[in-house]
Amino acid sequence: MDQREQFRHWQALDAAHFLHPFSDSKQIGERGTRVITRAEGIYLYDGEGRQLLDGMSGLWCVAVGYGRRELAEVAARQMNELPYYNSFFQCATPPAIELAAKLAEITPPQFQHVFFTGSGSESVDTVIRLARRYWQLEGQPERNIIIGRWNGYHGSTIAGASLGGMKWMHEQGLLPMPGIGHIEQPYWFERGAGLSPADFGLQAAQELEQCIQRLGPERVAAFIGEPVQGAGGVIIPPETYWPEIQRICDRHGILLVSDEVICGFGRTGRWFGSEYYGTRPDLMTMAKALSSGYLPIGGVMVGDRVAKTLIAKGGEFAHGFTYSAHPVCSAVALANLGIIQREKLVEHVRDTAGPYLQRRWAELAGHPLVGEARGLGLLGALELVKVKDPKTWFEPRGKVGERCRDNAILNGLVMRATRDTMIIAPPLVITPSQIDELIEKAWRTLDQTLAGLKQDGWL
Repeated sequence: MDQREQFRHWQALDAAHFLHPFSDSKQIGERGTRVITRAEGIYLYDGEGRQLLDGMSGLWCVAVGYGRRELAEVAARQMNELPYYNSFFQCATPPAIELAAKLAEITPPQFQHVFFTGSGSESVDTVIRLARRYWQLEGQPERNIIIGRWNGYHGSTIAGASLGGMKWMHEQGLLPMPGIGHIEQPYWFERGAGLSPADFGLQAAQELEQCIQRLGPERVAAFIGEPVQGAGGVIIPPETYWPEIQRICDRHGILLVSDEVICGFGRTGRWFGSEYYGTRPDLMTMAKALSSGYLPIGGVMVGDRVAKTLIAKGGEFAHGFTYSAHPVCSAVALANLGIIQREKLVEHVRDTAGPYLQRRWAELAGHPLVGEARGLGLLGALELVKVKDPKTWFEPRGKVGERCRDNAILNGLVMRATRDTMIIAPPLVITPSQIDELIEKAWRTLDQTLAGLKQDGWL
């Protein structure tokens, strides 16, 4: 079977048996899957032999790049020594213990404890359980409402999807579940007409105050937010936003939760997005770049305020997962963090790759299709618009983004479309010359998308 025949065989098997996450199975059957067969550095290779610059780090996670042999070797050693044991019943394994200590070392000083999970979604579920358990132990069980943001993303489990604000997900699952509230997102490009970013940031943060008053301050347990909303479209809040959110949480004594599943481990040029914005979260979720996606693992950093209550007031915390602190996943995550530290990848993003990407990315704002080019660290977003001034979106929303995403693949670049917002989050190891390649391919993609829209009568 030659390469082409093998590729078609995989596509046929996929269509017959594989139900994909966040996918239209009917469309997959009609169009066929893109089969990724190998990867090296920041590049993917598909079943048709095409090389793709991975502008999305897999799914926001492959921080140290693909093909890291040392991570494979660590996994093999640990599998031979102890492939699995659980962390229930007062048991632990050396890799999990050492990883917990490493996380306490690199996270902000209020974090000295971690609860391990298998994913970001499980971490968010754990936050809900921890926050409610904390207030029970504090003698305030009525404080059980957790507030998130519309268009925020916190996973796709029932709890995570409820806490997130993707309304189309809610419609499919009879969500949100009880005990969840939402406020609007700090999306200046879409919602800030007539306001400066600074004024809009304060206004958006004040929506938390209004929500707390509406629900009753005595009933609110916590507020959760991504420092930068990822799947929502790389929504970068104005600088005034997070300090005001922190002030409101402090005023009412509610827990602040920073969802660092995307922003954590160097993406913003700091170890964690909360450090970039200067907040002091009580709980912090993590996953993805914790192991650079090489094996599934997540966790929740538990701040002193919560940990001291859990420990001092005792009682079993009836929560956990079969694969919490899996020894092989823990060993690989520990080795991955070693690479990030040893190769100074956080500093690379802060001092070199991040500033260079943002300078080059801003150039794309000059394209006729781009209403805004925004970014932070190794995050970027392009707002595709029909008319720049007055700002006019394409209707229906999302069709132009799909066209642009598909054109990007043809040009050897993986970009993600969120409605008509094109987003990127390349591996932390990307170099300036590779950033130049990314920008050249993005510009060519925009040109082809524009030409196609004109040809088909969209413009």
